[in-house]
Order: sequence, then C-alpha cells, then structure tokens
Amino acid sequence: MRHTIMGAAATFAFLAMPSAKAQQAPAVSAKPAEATAQAAQRPRNIIFVLVDDLRFDGMGFLQPGLLHTPNIDRMAREGSYFPNGVTTSSLCSPSRATILTGMTARNHGVVDNNNSSEDGLTFFPAYLQQAGYQTAFMGKWHMGDETDAPRAGFNKWISFRGQGHYYPTSDLPAAAAQAGKVNTLNVDGKEVPQKGYITDELTDYAMNWLEKERDPKKPFFLYLSHKAVHSDPLPPPRYAHQYDKAQFSLPASAENTPENYKGKPRWVYEQRNTWHGIDFFYNSDMKMTEYLKYYYGTLSAVDDSLGRIMAYLKKNHLEKDTLVVFTSDNGFLVGDHGLIDKRNAYEASVRVPLVMWEPGTVPANSVNTGRVRGLDFAPTFLHAAGVSAMPKQFEGQNAWGLITGAVKPADWKPSDFIYEYYWEWSFPETPTTFAITRGNLKYIQYHGIYDRDELYDIGADPSEMHNLAEDPAHLQDKITLRAALYQQLANRQGKHAIPYTARKSIGAVRRMKGGTGAAPFPEEWLVEPNRTDRMDDIMPDSLAKQAAKAAGKPFMNAPTVDQQFKQIPEK
Repeated sequence: MRHTIMGAAATFAFLAMPSAKAQQAPAVSAKPAEATAQAAQRPRNIIFVLVDDLRFDGMGFLQPGLLHTPNIDRMAREGSYFPNGVTTSSLCSPSRATILTGMTARNHGVVDNNNSSEDGLTFFPAYLQQAGYQTAFMGKWHMGDETDAPRAGFNKWISFRGQGHYYPTSDLPAAAAQAGKVNTLNVDGKEVPQKGYITDELTDYAMNWLEKERDPKKPFFLYLSHKAVHSDPLPPPRYAHQYDKAQFSLPASAENTPENYKGKPRWVYEQRNTWHGIDFFYNSDMKMTEYLKYYYGTLSAVDDSLGRIMAYLKKNHLEKDTLVVFTSDNGFLVGDHGLIDKRNAYEASVRVPLVMWEPGTVPANSVNTGRVRGLDFAPTFLHAAGVSAMPKQFEGQNAWGLITGAVKPADWKPSDFIYEYYWEWSFPETPTTFAITRGNLKYIQYHGIYDRDELYDIGADPSEMHNLAEDPAHLQDKITLRAALYQQLANRQGKHAIPYTARKSIGAVRRMKGGTGAAPFPEEWLVEPNRTDRMDDIMPDSLAKQAAKAAGKPFMNAPTVDQQFKQIPEK
C-alpha cells in the first residue's frame, strides 16, 4: 500500500558477446512512446546516486530529531520512498556488478571484493549510449582487480583505485605525505592528483560535466558513486563535530543475552568477537555509538551533494525531465544480532535506503511498499530511456510502472527475492549464505558449515528474533522455500556452483583477548549414543518424518552395527 512520508517517519533479444574484457553493448532498439504501450512516455535524464554501506533507516525523515539530511528528506517529501529496496548480494563489488549488468552474482561472476574478473560483461549504460544518451561515471567502481581505468559504456570517466580515500593524503605513510605525495584520480584515462575531500570533489566533477561538458541536446545518464559512508568514515571539516552531542542507540538484539541468541545459528554468536562483531568490530574497542557520529557526519556531505544537483536541475528547468535515484550498494548492521557491517541475509544487511524523485512523474510524499532490487535498476532505466527491447542478459524486473504509480504496490508482483553471498577468504567469519523471501516468509541456509537453517515471518517479526525453521507448523513452508531456493540459484548453465577467488592471506581472524568465546552446541543436538533414530536428521524433511518424531519413534530405524550384529542368528 502507499503511505505518506510523514507516516513512514512515524513507523519506520540481446546477449553480451564473449570477450576478453568488458565491452561495448550489442545493439538494442530505442523507439518513441507510441511504438509500444510499455515504453516510457519520453526519454528522460537519469541521475543515479549510489552511496556505500548506508543503513536502510539512515535518513533524517526516518530518524527525526537525530539525523540531519535535509536534501534526502526533500527528495522523499517531493518524491517517493521505497522501504523495501533490497540488494541481492550485500557486498560492494557483487552488488555493484549486479546494478551495472542487470545480472545476479552467480551469472556475472563478480563474487567478492577481491579479483573477480569483469571479462565478457556488458554494463547497461552502453545500451543507453545506443539510445542516444551521453553517459558519465564518477566515483567508486571497485571491480576488476581494483583498476581505475575507464570502462566501456561511459563518455565521461572519473574514478580511483579500490576504495579510494576521503582526503588527498588519507591512508598514505607519513613520510610519503611529507614528501608531497597525494592520492590520485583517473580522469578520462589520465592520472590526476586528488585535490580535496572526496565527496565534494566528485560532486565538483559531476557539476562541471552537467554544466559545461555534456551535449545539452542529448539526454544524459550520470552515475555518481560515492565512497561515503564506507569505513573508516571521515567527515569533512564542516561536519567534523555535527553529531558530538548526539545520543545514538543500538538495536535491542545487540545485547549478549540468551534470549537474543535463542534459535540463532552458532556462527552468529561466534562472530560477536571478530572484525564484523559488535564486541570487536574492525578489531578496535570503539563503541558503535561513537562510530555512528563519524558515519552520519560523513553522510552529510553526500546530502550537500544532492542539494547541489537538485538546485542545478531546478535552475535549468530540468527537474521534471530528470529521474534522481538515491540508494546504497548494501545495508549496514550496527549491532543487529551482535553483528556489524553487511554480507549476511538479515534485514539490516539486505535492505537499502531507496528514494526516487522526478516531480510530476514520481508521486510526491509517498511511501511505496513495492519491493525493488538492485537487480531491477538496469531494465527500469532502459525502459525509462525509451528502449523497447530488453537485453537478454537482464534478470530483473522493469519497475517503471511501480515507480510512477501506474502499478499500485498492492498489484505489484515481484519475483522471489533470492539472496546470495559467497564466502570470502579475507573476511572468513561469514559463511556462504543463500536466502529466499516470498511474501513475508524468509528462509536462510548456509553452505559448508555445521549450523542451523533459519525461517522468519518478517511481517510479524521484522527484527528476525523468532526462528521458525523447526516449528512443526511451518514445516511445509520450509520444504517449499528450500526447494524454490535451490531451483532459482541455478546459473544460466543450469548448474549449482560455489565460486571463489584466489586466497592470498589468512584473512581477518583475530579475536579480542578475554572476549566472547565460541557458541555452545544447541541443546537439542545433545543426545545419548546408540539411538535408533540416528539417521533421521539425514533423511529429507517431510510430514511423515515429523509425525514419527512427534510420536517419539524413529522415522528410519537404524540400530548401530553392534546392535545389528547381535540380531544375526547363529548357525
């Protein structure tokens, strides 16, 4: 259903051809609106603003009186907020590759933040170029072995290697900085020194392109990809003390209590005292309530950037012809279930902030509850550009009707939300994770570890505190979702493969001395030896197996070998 923003504040025929490198797109057709009933009314400009690691509720209109984001709030007030924006892979590189290719990680192959190759991939802005658009990329790319070289599909290119740096001398050895060395940017293939605070500098480049460099006779697509608010977040001087007096609170599930870990997998408890755990996050003793002061101060510069863009559009009478999208590559946990950062399938990890603005086209002051995945951006943007035939590489849904209000949220039929995260050697504390959300039910399973499945009704239990995976009333739900998840995780060759990249170190394995230790085995796993139902857990789940368990009988009678030997008749 559709709500107002104030209510939200209160409640909270083309395949990419094989190639050695990422490449230009095969041809697609762009037709005027009258050529197809499904085409957008007119090609429009598109500005896509992507931040890094922003929590789903990290905006002022969702935390009034605490956060100050006037321009994001204005976007939501004059446009639409999508509380069910999600990412299909909650990690920088896989998420960005999904946005850019319209493909899932199992098919585009960018599976972690290390050296996943871009070979053979086509990025959707190349299709926009064919439709007559001028395109620009500015900011964090973070794929393909961290190279900052220009990619196909963009007329203008500004980027940096890897994660980039907040300041010109950030992360440099002191001696190098004293010798005059600075971090650099790649500007259209040329190395240039970084001059200032990265969020402001990227915005300067964006404004210069909008105002002076692009062809005003052509529609444009600007992909502004900020480093902010990725760790370690450093705000600009003007916001260095913005949140000094702020009193941030953590989710109730951050507490180390038996109630919070009831029904949770063992890996969740064991991650408390790690790089991605609330007790030892980033191997420091900083409190998350202090970290958030830097985090949200850093976001304020992004908010300023949006303000500059919106002022430019209004001054040049482009606001009714330009779709502005603000979102994040993934979510961010701030102690939820004792975890921080992202990667896992919990709501605070997979949910992203998502606000869209185009006065007269995107409904104003609206909370649109339809689910939109990062996977859906590519087909939606091409549709908005008047492209009538979608490339076959796209796996997402065209959400333009939902965005404009032509399709009501209640009538929107989203695909199952399939989530995939592949174990990463550099941060080995989070296992390979697969999940499926259908309606309000979310089923999660893990690969390669000895642990529990999870099943949640996120409508009734949005904080995911009550694991229903072993609830007899939900057995059929678990069986159905488990089968659907496996089926939909097949790649385009019909295979179920676990990809990985070359290991180069032991990874972040440290624990704080004297901190939280390993989790105990679940109580229900502790049994006496020689039970005749010892094979039951290996047998496929079924109503019959559940009935046998309820009756206290083995589903498959399996005495041990010595018990069987006693039953052999003597000659």
